[in-house]
Amino acid sequence: MSKIDHSLHGKTVLIAGGAKNLGGLIARDLAWNGAGAVLIHHHDAASLPAAQETARAVEAAGAKAELFAGDLTHPETVAALFDAGVEAFGHIDIAINTVGMVLKKPLTEIGEAEYDRMFDINAKAAFFFLQQAGLKVADHGKVLTLVTSLLGAFTPYYAAYAGAKAPVEHFTRAAAKEFGARGISVTAIGPGPMDTPFFYGQEDEDAVAYHRSAAALSGCSRTGLTDIEDVVPFVRHLVSEGWWITGQTLLINGGYTTK
Repeated sequence: MSKIDHSLHGKTVLIAGGAKNLGGLIARDLAWNGAGAVLIHHHDAASLPAAQETARAVEAAGAKAELFAGDLTHPETVAALFDAGVEAFGHIDIAINTVGMVLKKPLTEIGEAEYDRMFDINAKAAFFFLQQAGLKVADHGKVLTLVTSLLGAFTPYYAAYAGAKAPVEHFTRAAAKEFGARGISVTAIGPGPMDTPFFYGQEDEDAVAYHRSAAALSGCSRTGLTDIEDVVPFVRHLVSEGWWITGQTLLINGGYTTK
């Protein structure tokens, strides 16, 4: 049997939430490291300029780039996203979902609409992303979902956020078992609090100061937080030569939490 190529060379990549922050850097990094094409999903018109900037960077690295806009809490939009990737590139080798939404609020104050929104974005969208990946990612492909290091924490105020990310761990294990016969690896990564606008919108100054000092390696970090540049190499590894890791959640956080 011929050896399977698990490098990034010439591979086609689909990134949900790929316009900016961690998703945007992943798109750039995979293009810099040999990916042949990247489909960059973004949510709406507000995120279009960032998506276009990321697409230009991907093309400057020598890869093709296409854009897709849509709300992935609707399963038909998730299906359309994958169909767009197949139509644009012929096949999808790597599917990465970075979509998520944070809510920091006491459990006793969370309303039904907030609960539904958190589970729609963090769990429902992830479930149907994995479903479409199982249907449309090529054999020996790679699938990765972004969760959170709070899955290893004992903390108040994040019941809806971490609670909505928690099911993705089991989705990941089930998908890894179901897709494994086709050589597809399925993983999740849980970064610690990241130095991005995604983090700062939920935290006051005292909480930011705590998070900057909470990781074992905080003193060695530029910000004390998880820098997206420190997460991307793990993503690159898991969707290439690290394919033998599957069905697992890796917490990438400098010792902020453990499991």
